[in-house]
Amino acid sequence: MIPASIPSPPAEWASFTIGPATIHLYALCILAGIVVALLLTSARWKRFGGNPDVVWDVAIWAVPFGLIGGRLYHVFSSPDAYFGPDGDLSRIPRIWEGGLGIWGAVALGAVGAWIGCRRAGVRLSAFADAAAPGVLLAQAIGRWGNWFNQELFGAPTELPWGLEIDADHPNFPPEADPGTLFHPTFLYESLWNLVGVALLLLLDRRFGLRGGRMFWLYAAYYTAGRVWIEALRIDDAELITIFGLTQRLNVWTSILVLVAALVIFVYLTMKQRGTDQTSVYLPGRAPKPTEGDAAGGASAAPSSSSEEGIAGSTGSAGKNPDKHADGEIPAGEDSAKAETIGVEGRNGTGTEVQPSDTSAGMRTDHGNLSETKDASGPSASPDAAAEEPRESDSRK
Repeated sequence: MIPASIPSPPAEWASFTIGPATIHLYALCILAGIVVALLLTSARWKRFGGNPDVVWDVAIWAVPFGLIGGRLYHVFSSPDAYFGPDGDLSRIPRIWEGGLGIWGAVALGAVGAWIGCRRAGVRLSAFADAAAPGVLLAQAIGRWGNWFNQELFGAPTELPWGLEIDADHPNFPPEADPGTLFHPTFLYESLWNLVGVALLLLLDRRFGLRGGRMFWLYAAYYTAGRVWIEALRIDDAELITIFGLTQRLNVWTSILVLVAALVIFVYLTMKQRGTDQTSVYLPGRAPKPTEGDAAGGASAAPSSSSEEGIAGSTGSAGKNPDKHADGEIPAGEDSAKAETIGVEGRNGTGTEVQPSDTSAGMRTDHGNLSETKDASGPSASPDAAAEEPRESDSRK
């Protein structure tokens, strides 16, 4: 069953206090989005071949720059609340009241990311590709802060998913009747962004978008949705007329960024066609292997060679692990074991030598013997037994 409307949370839900501190849900949504974005970026950066710790080092620069840039863009694109006749300059730093422009956040955040990437010795384009899906995911989560603040909704609608706004809320349009429903533009953008995250990840897995292409694809996708979502909104904004068409500033900005992103994406695709993916590190800044890694790599090869040598000598000894390479079984070997293994030998005519009687001991002759000598026979004198190994050795 589809609900008749989407309720807004009570105004008291917008914030709560812990001792002397006031916690705003809008700020928590922004922070939650940032944390989730960094986790996704860290996982992608590791898959790119980079050190995941670098993501947090870059974030120290990118996040504060992004927040400041987003706030400045909002202030100057909606100046009446701050510089107008009834404006209040003290509201400029009150980010928790709402008002972060994505274009300023991306632009100044990119400056912070560039500083962090230079310090970490990694390429900004590679970092931007890794971060793009995470940034879109952060935007999807952050948009729910607008729901808690009951702000940035769209025009009136009779659709069953229309958004309720408290009639006594400061953001309720004075010309609207109580009970009027509005387009939940925060929800439209959140869902649009979530679909975009899945799409970007799938395309990256399929095509391996690098060299800045993932970032510009993100920019193109986001702005394509922002154009129609922004056109639904009725909150105060700067209006600009171009070619006789009057639209909100963010609509024109979205169109401009969309066109630029598509052009750059196509250019980079053609430029990088047939080229291998470059390292995420700047030239000369790739981490050098440690002594332990080098020693481990050096020891691995001899070990492998030794195993091959052992296998080779075992095979040359008739695949009998208890034999030496020359076919002798060590003295003192258990007679029962020798009986199982057996001893093979050949003379010049290829006659096989059978194992001797183990009841009187065991001897193996590797010379050109024409018969097997039994230790119990008359020819098995102690002197002859002692001489046989030397005769065999002299004929090797």
